[in-house]
Amino acid sequence: MTTDLDAVLSDIRACRACAGVLPHTPRPVVRVFPETRLLICGQAPGRRVHESGLPFTDPSGDRLRDWMGVDYDSFYADRRIGVAAQAFCYPGTAPKGGDHPPPSRCADLWRPSLLEALPQMELTLLVGGYAQAWALSERAKRNMTETVRAWRDYAPDILALPHPSWRNTAWLRKNPWFEDEVVPYLRERVRSILTPPARMRA
Repeated sequence: MTTDLDAVLSDIRACRACAGVLPHTPRPVVRVFPETRLLICGQAPGRRVHESGLPFTDPSGDRLRDWMGVDYDSFYADRRIGVAAQAFCYPGTAPKGGDHPPPSRCADLWRPSLLEALPQMELTLLVGGYAQAWALSERAKRNMTETVRAWRDYAPDILALPHPSWRNTAWLRKNPWFEDEVVPYLRERVRSILTPPARMRA
């Protein structure tokens, strides 16, 4: 299975399907391992991640790690945590600010084979409306807020989250139930995945 995953990742990193469409040279960013049990599926890398090649090296990542109850070093050192956005390349900046939506062709091309090569998956975090719409399809609710509010419908193997961008600070203020209900559940699920059973620690 490791060989299969290596092959899939090699193909993803070599992908240039959007060359000539993106305003820059494609640079797929994906970080998963054979040990990955918790997969974070965001929407697409932002500009900072495009430049660094490492997912969530931005303020959104700080907020996401806080929600998860995971520190910076553990987030990148623990191979049980993987990151594979709906689209692997930065889609560019929209004329009115913010990033362009992630192109669906990327997920259509790569996600089925990538997920098949991750047999130990226990939890997928669907971060943002685009990722939720693609992954949940007809199971998604009318909008992101309703999908996140219905988190119990998808647990325990899927958890829908708002995007941790600071642009969503107003949304968090309007929806305090998220930090009251969903964040504690998320932290407990993450803890259960990353903490080995007592008999294994002995």
